[in-house]
Amino acid sequence: MRRLTDALYDVVLTLWVGGLWTIGYLVAPTLFAALSADRQLAGGLAGKLFELIGWLGLGCAAYLLLYMLLRAGMAALRRWTFWLVVLMLVLGAVSLFGVQPLLAQLKADALPREVMESVLRNRFATWHGVSSILYLVQSVLGLLLVLSSRRGSK
Repeated sequence: MRRLTDALYDVVLTLWVGGLWTIGYLVAPTLFAALSADRQLAGGLAGKLFELIGWLGLGCAAYLLLYMLLRAGMAALRRWTFWLVVLMLVLGAVSLFGVQPLLAQLKADALPREVMESVLRNRFATWHGVSSILYLVQSVLGLLLVLSSRRGSK
């Protein structure tokens, strides 16, 4: 059973961090490039994907933290990788439950215009920037977690 949980740890970590990098740095830019004539559609699709990876991240973080606690007990609290996952979880939750709904509300408030053509443009741009920074930090932390996992410091 331990082999299965160890393997599942690696799969879950790969799924989460790989998903962050794939959606954020491959899929979203490709959507905006391919749908350059309809940025609203590209933004809507990208938003759905970021929401999906946010929910996936919550589930993955829960498994990773549970795994570390069950494997190492309270000693897990002294490992930097445990706190790295906690930080990634917090960043993901702030984005999913705080920033993304705010961006969606700004888009809705701007209707019937696109938000970037409305008086809400500056607020949207600011919060979009906050969202991008949170995502970048989470992605880099995920990369550190993957690299640390390769050295066996679960």
